[in-house]
Amino acid sequence: MIEASHLSKVYGLPPDRALPLLTDERRHEAVRDAGGFLGADDVSFTVQRGELFVIMGLSGSGKSTVLRMINRLVEPTGGRLIIDGRDVLAMAGDDLRELRNRRISMVFQHFALFPHRTIRENAAYGLKVRGVPVKERLERADWALGRVGLGDRGDTRPDELSGGMKQRVGLARALATDADILLMDEPFSALDPLIKREMQELLLTLQAEDQRTIVFVTHDLNEAMRIGHRIMVMKDGRVVQCGTGQEILSSPADDYVSDFVADVDRSRVLTAAAVLRPPLLTAGLPDSPEDVLRRLGAAEMNGLFVLDELGCLLGVARDDLLANAVRNGEGDLRNCLVQEYEAVPVDRPLVEFCHLAGRHTVPIAAVDEQGRLLGVVPRAAILSSLASPKKVTAHA
Repeated sequence: MIEASHLSKVYGLPPDRALPLLTDERRHEAVRDAGGFLGADDVSFTVQRGELFVIMGLSGSGKSTVLRMINRLVEPTGGRLIIDGRDVLAMAGDDLRELRNRRISMVFQHFALFPHRTIRENAAYGLKVRGVPVKERLERADWALGRVGLGDRGDTRPDELSGGMKQRVGLARALATDADILLMDEPFSALDPLIKREMQELLLTLQAEDQRTIVFVTHDLNEAMRIGHRIMVMKDGRVVQCGTGQEILSSPADDYVSDFVADVDRSRVLTAAAVLRPPLLTAGLPDSPEDVLRRLGAAEMNGLFVLDELGCLLGVARDDLLANAVRNGEGDLRNCLVQEYEAVPVDRPLVEFCHLAGRHTVPIAAVDEQGRLLGVVPRAAILSSLASPKKVTAHA
């Protein structure tokens, strides 16, 4: 949906001086020496249709500059920007207005509501700019307010609402336009923690229903990890790392990213898939108790998973039950099975099941929707993944 290639933005210099400087290996120093500031430096990324893509970094990292270059509220100094196959930097006049009014909506940090208009009128404002008839735009505004839980507050004015409610109105205004892309510039940073979490939940719910393409800016890594499909970490105008939350937690690119992730609650970000291991041993019903017991002894294990021909879990064969079967001359492995195990989907966060590790003779099983065994989650793997990553040096 969005393809950005080598985007750069120089502030404080005329274009005829800035562009040559961008080719210098010491771009930041060269621009600064000339009296300018390099707000975004050679930024490249892609955003898939329906993805919630997060740009994060500290103040001055360039994240808001990059966000506003997408709809050219900030004019790029150099680079290339393609949205849905169209060259944005070549747009002018009606094409650029259509991009901003119909294809892209924006949600701001400080709500940007008109205090003299009702909530309904604020939610309908984007449609008013577009020239939509009054009746239609107000109906659409009421629909959008209903989506964000404010369906009964249409006649209210902004000064009667809490901060969280005001941000819901900002989100409703973006939804009312039915734009393909939402740009969200630290929309929840001014909210208290409980309201902030409510808004995150609302955004995730709406995204699951609508599958819009969202670019979300934040300085809060916990927020980024919670809502983002992928996260682009920025520093000094450059991209430091881009990947899923689990990738960034597991393999931080440098000390800057390591410092960020050090305080993240890893158990809420990492899922079973992040610590999945292949099972050391499994058995099938055609196997004999004697053979399975011998294999367990050789591997110094006390039990293993028994699977059917499709790989679905049937149960656990324990060494003591197998030994009894061998002594009694029983040849059917079914008689040795117990349901003493825990199974979780691969997308389950560790926080929801890590307390179950070590309760049984087998590790936690990770399964798909059909109950097929995809791998195991050993206790040691969970503990290792929850430990803070060691810092890496830039040259490592």
